[in-house]
Amino acid sequence: MVSFSHLDEGTSEEVWRADERIAAAPLLHVDLDELVVVAAHPDDETLGAAGLMRRVHESGGGVTVIVATDGEASHPNSMSHTRTDLGSIRRSEVVRAVHALAPGAGIHFLGLPDGALRENAGTLDEALSVLLDAVPAAVGRTLILAPWSGDGHRDHRVTAESVARLAGPRGLPHLGYPIWLWHWGRPADVPWDAAVGLSLTPGERSIKARALRTHASQMQPLSSAPGDEAVVPESMQAHFVRDTELYFVEGGEVFDGGARPAAETLPTSFFDDFYARNDDPWGFESRWYEERKRAILLASLPTRRLGDVLEIGCSTGLITADLADRADRVLGLDVSVAALDAARGRVGGHDGVTLRQGAVPGDWPEGAFDTIVLSEVGYYLSSPDLERTIAQIDAAMTADGCLIACHWRHPVSEYPLSGDEVHRALRSCTSWETLLIHEEEDFVLEVFCRPPALSVAHREGLR
Repeated sequence: MVSFSHLDEGTSEEVWRADERIAAAPLLHVDLDELVVVAAHPDDETLGAAGLMRRVHESGGGVTVIVATDGEASHPNSMSHTRTDLGSIRRSEVVRAVHALAPGAGIHFLGLPDGALRENAGTLDEALSVLLDAVPAAVGRTLILAPWSGDGHRDHRVTAESVARLAGPRGLPHLGYPIWLWHWGRPADVPWDAAVGLSLTPGERSIKARALRTHASQMQPLSSAPGDEAVVPESMQAHFVRDTELYFVEGGEVFDGGARPAAETLPTSFFDDFYARNDDPWGFESRWYEERKRAILLASLPTRRLGDVLEIGCSTGLITADLADRADRVLGLDVSVAALDAARGRVGGHDGVTLRQGAVPGDWPEGAFDTIVLSEVGYYLSSPDLERTIAQIDAAMTADGCLIACHWRHPVSEYPLSGDEVHRALRSCTSWETLLIHEEEDFVLEVFCRPPALSVAHREGLR
């Protein structure tokens, strides 16, 4: 056990930010049906795993939170709050925080004594066993989190040990989330070889910060009286608003598919090879699925006249031709020479259409655009390249402009990202609002506009 106090000065966040190994940890690839987060105390789950809870929820997965104690012993010397008061307050805080992160998440309170989980380890095992058996676990599709076993807090260690005993026989991968490590530890204390990281989007960081503020009994002093000091002062809170959540693989288990190296943007050769197969390798011209999706995309654009249009990844020009009928000018960008040759054959006679070879973000065109189309393109990009592209879209979109994005939702092993990951990144941009979302099992389509995002009826004065 590590000896420390929350009143100690602790390791500054500057020390941790200076260590490049946090950002360099293998990425946690989140493709889950169920996430179970076990906490020793209310707020553990938010401090250690808020971003992951949000990610799983937005991906359509289920989230279950199990809290072993009510955290009633957080201020043992308080003269203003009894243990009963604190337990009640902290239960309420965790409910609000978790439901902000994952509306509809299941929350279970075990009500075991704070600070005495070792003495109640058998009861903890029994309660967790019942709850884990009720989770609809699927092999490779369920993950359980618990405080990291090396975190230096006795209740955290006991909770981790209990989860380890129960997860293995059930075939559940188990990751540990550190909390107090960031306070008492130094980079040399981190088991880097067991680490996996979750890179949070700006939107995920924002909602995590909001959820953290919900735990006011821990983040702020209860009063100005001695004994009511904040348990998690601002200096420690800084560890949990960084852009990466770090987890450790516990018990030597392997999380199959859980960690993957950062994928690179697909090269031009990938598309050259694909178009070399035949004239319509994706079935754009032959499949009703593609024809219907194009119709939904075009009908979703909120204005009849589209102004100046940028189509990123115009391919063989099927959408380009329809856009041209409603636009002043269209610039179609694609990396493939073969695709552009086909597009020119389709729209080459239209004076308002320009087709150009290039790939985002490196070949971003100059100028401002009223309508930007990003259809079935984003998942070809690495996460950094997608972030750069989003920034470029934001800078190029006019004050009353819009972005329409549409992507396949099923996993494709060659692609760096999934369609859902692309749309989570798009939603994290604070410069635009979602006007429309159309979501099916196979694809997701969204329209983003500068705020306020006005409906079509509103634009036409019908309301």
